[in-house]
Amino acid sequence: MIELFHVCMRYGRDQQALTDINLKIDKGEFVFITGASGAGKTTLLKLLFAQEAPYTGQIMIDGKNVSHLKSREIPALRRRIGVVFQDFKLVHHWTVYQNVAFVLELRGLPGREVQRRVYQALKMVRLHHKLESYPLKLSGGEQQRVAIARAFIAEPTILLADEPTGNLDADITQEIMKLFTEVNIRGTTVVVATHDRFLLESMNKRVVILDQGRISSDGHDESSLIRAGRLARHGIGE
Repeated sequence: MIELFHVCMRYGRDQQALTDINLKIDKGEFVFITGASGAGKTTLLKLLFAQEAPYTGQIMIDGKNVSHLKSREIPALRRRIGVVFQDFKLVHHWTVYQNVAFVLELRGLPGREVQRRVYQALKMVRLHHKLESYPLKLSGGEQQRVAIARAFIAEPTILLADEPTGNLDADITQEIMKLFTEVNIRGTTVVVATHDRFLLESMNKRVVILDQGRISSDGHDESSLIRAGRLARHGIGE
């Protein structure tokens, strides 16, 4: 499903964001990407979404080399990928309904179908009563849940999330991760970047640790004690 071969990413001459990343994520996997601030988590997700191109190396998604896609081919790739951005990327002069609905409207779905699915998606994240609200009238946590509803609504084959529970309290975090798990059970490949140590230790999923742009650990077969020790050594969740 997703394969990276010797991927490097740099900004300018001196800022090396990722170094020699080799990673394979199978179809239907649920993977956490973690590491201290600045480790390269967000950069990695941007590369998978073709928001940026690698400096060197190859990125394959479903057998297609993302690095070599022409600009006109990128929208087709992105229609298969749901993304929860760290900065939400909501349109402030659109209502909550409009921010979620436009994903389906771009695909030409009938109005009634769009309405039904938007309501269901917002009900999942407990915001169906905020349909006509504008993003700037919402709390940070509510804006984050709108972004999650927008990512879910198109039923993507791949779901990427950058710190999706960063502004949420413990109860809503648990609900959101339950939704991510349900989407994953239905076949969606889920990749979540997070520094939330509780999630990493409690969900029993594969954890890939980045350290200064390199993969320092990759696996889901370690005991929770060993994993906790590795997370602590990398300053995660502290």
